[in-house]
Amino acid sequence: MKDYTAIIKTEKYVEVCFYIEDKAVMALGERLNGLREEAYMNGYNWEAVLGYYLGKTAPDLLKGMDTDPEAGMYVAYYPLTPENEAKAERLAGIIHDLVEHGETLCQFVQTEGDNIPWD
Repeated sequence: MKDYTAIIKTEKYVEVCFYIEDKAVMALGERLNGLREEAYMNGYNWEAVLGYYLGKTAPDLLKGMDTDPEAGMYVAYYPLTPENEAKAERLAGIIHDLVEHGETLCQFVQTEGDNIPWD
């Protein structure tokens, strides 16, 4: 994975940390903000767009997921089980693909932006 994602296991949880102050992530956030004024990509808006995106493309990943958005980070976490470890790996992969192929997320925001619950 790139430096902007990390999977961390604790005693109780498996966490996917998405460091949104990474240069590549910030560049994508600026592109999204250029498409929609309300898409100021802090942790809360990453939570909004990723939650909506996953609901459309991988709703099974939302089952059992909790989130903790901050100004400079977005964290999704699951109770620690082998099944949830696999979900965390998939989620980190989706985040990686969205950042590396930013046009996909830009098109999604252009199409679905009115439905995304922006911060």
